[in-house]
Amino acid sequence: MDLRITQAAYEPMDQRTIEMVERKGIGHPDTICDKVAEELSRALSRYYLGSCHRILHHNVDKALLVGGQTQAWFGGGEIIEPIRLILSGRAALASNGKQVPLGRLAVETARGWLREHLPCLPDEGIIVDYLMKPGSVDLCNLVEAEDCSVPLANDTSLGVGHAPLSETERLVLSVEHVMEEFDQVGQDVKIMALRRKERIDLTVAAAFISSRTPNEETYRMVKEEIAERVREAAARVTEREVQVWVNTGDKPEQDSYFLTVTGTSAEAGDDGQVGRGNRVNGLITPFRPMSMEAAAGKNPVSHVGKIYNVMAGRIASYIAEAVEGAEVACYILSQIGKPINDPMTVHIEVAGACRDAAAKPAQEAVEQVLSRWRELQTDFVHGRCQIA
Repeated sequence: MDLRITQAAYEPMDQRTIEMVERKGIGHPDTICDKVAEELSRALSRYYLGSCHRILHHNVDKALLVGGQTQAWFGGGEIIEPIRLILSGRAALASNGKQVPLGRLAVETARGWLREHLPCLPDEGIIVDYLMKPGSVDLCNLVEAEDCSVPLANDTSLGVGHAPLSETERLVLSVEHVMEEFDQVGQDVKIMALRRKERIDLTVAAAFISSRTPNEETYRMVKEEIAERVREAAARVTEREVQVWVNTGDKPEQDSYFLTVTGTSAEAGDDGQVGRGNRVNGLITPFRPMSMEAAAGKNPVSHVGKIYNVMAGRIASYIAEAVEGAEVACYILSQIGKPINDPMTVHIEVAGACRDAAAKPAQEAVEQVLSRWRELQTDFVHGRCQIA
């Protein structure tokens, strides 16, 4: 394995003059697609393990959410046309000689996740459909090879991770939890942060639930309270000046507000797709190295587009904790058909500390993380890895 450690040509993020960070909350259409696709991968993995004691080939990382149509007003609303969620991808159709109930697994898994995380979205408010076929013979052979002690990469892909999170990144992650304090706010929350030197502007889009918001006065008061609570939460993360803006698209003079019947903008024309939202650390960070890989729904055995993104984050965190002041970016590149614990290259960039100080911790981190691929596979199956 080729391990390279370089001195970054940039300053640590908190020292740069500008930074932008975004998060799409759990009820955002793109995040819904990511989360349901990942839940389906977990359900398939558990079924395969129970049936034949190993995870068979699947990549259910294609999901499309087509927005519906509603009419919302203060104090109520109605669903006119339901949302449609289409789950697609590749999966083994038979396990241990038995037909895999793909359709039942897809629908039950999606419905279960939606009921738990979008409580204001009734079953009749969304249609769940699926279209899955078996994978190609060559990829199935890579995933399901029984003569290999270590799974073989079923793609040539790369994973990227960084650590530690900047103040702005930590702040953005904390805001969604503030929204949970408000009964009037649904699960579709989007946070965008712009930091310019010592000032952070936070723009929050929060979907209000119409039946819980009786009038414009309540809406306005809750918006003001949200801004205040976010400022309080921000003070626990940063000493920088923080300005908070909530639902800036509202136009009261046109009776236009971010009101929803179900708590998600998916109800009224906003569409979603796997891979268009948060990376595996839950953030969209254009000022950081990022992979464009859609990790959600990929198989946890050999799809390095999923595995390496999580591994890269863990390697970066290990080094950052071991080297004082270090900010670390990790890049891992696979080669299809090669063992997942033997990547083509691992590249480490170090800012805020000397690269030489990171040499030993980097070697330890890479060896440790790559050797624990079995544990990572189990973490995926049991939902212990953040995906989006």
